[in-house]
Amino acid sequence: MCNKVLSGKNAVVTGASRGIGRAIALKLAELGANVILNYRSSAKSVEEVVKAIEEKGVKALAVQGDVSNFEDAKKIIDSAIENFGSIDILVNNAGITKDGLLMRMKEEDFDKVIEVNLKGVFNCTRHATPIMMKQRSGRIINISSVVGITGNAGQTNYAAAKAGIIGFTKSTAKEIAARGITVNAIAPGFIQTDMTEALSDKVKETIKTIIPLRKMGTPEDVAEATAFLASPMASYITGQVISIDGGMHM
Repeated sequence: MCNKVLSGKNAVVTGASRGIGRAIALKLAELGANVILNYRSSAKSVEEVVKAIEEKGVKALAVQGDVSNFEDAKKIIDSAIENFGSIDILVNNAGITKDGLLMRMKEEDFDKVIEVNLKGVFNCTRHATPIMMKQRSGRIINISSVVGITGNAGQTNYAAAKAGIIGFTKSTAKEIAARGITVNAIAPGFIQTDMTEALSDKVKETIKTIIPLRKMGTPEDVAEATAFLASPMASYITGQVISIDGGMHM
């Protein structure tokens, strides 16, 4: 991808303090975008990302907020307008897990995952869409998961939320395509993050055997695909789900 292809663009990345969100924020900044970095609690981590972005010669601002709260989501989007004047790219990445078998899952653990992972996508998109429609341009990229396509034992709440994101993506894409806005989803597989780092070496090796490329992905792999969808090169792509999973789901 050509250097600074996103120069002058303004992006919002939710859940940007670490892992996939951090990698996405850094990649968009590398390509010239100013970035609003949303975080919920990791203030120290997100400030390190802000510094790294500013060293790339673009603007960055950290905004605390819980995307599952409708008003917090509005504050995040409003911050982009107040500080940068527009919002051209929205990456809905924030997410949590509260895994457990269905028969033992607490109602609050199901609800919380749905609220953050799915309703959070609605909240941020709902507030950003009127702005993009007025601009008659915009890119929305929703981070789903391969689990939302295949399902996974012990993750009924997470799979339901991530599958919901796919349906939300396709429906939203149809609603706003005429205004020059694209909406796509990325479905990562097993990516090297804090979540997978907690797995035992034995489990990690077992996982690799079900991935045709025989390795886990990196946050940067997801960031590259996100940057592509945010760029002019993806201007005729909307309503799609791109799996970044080493061939795990075909």
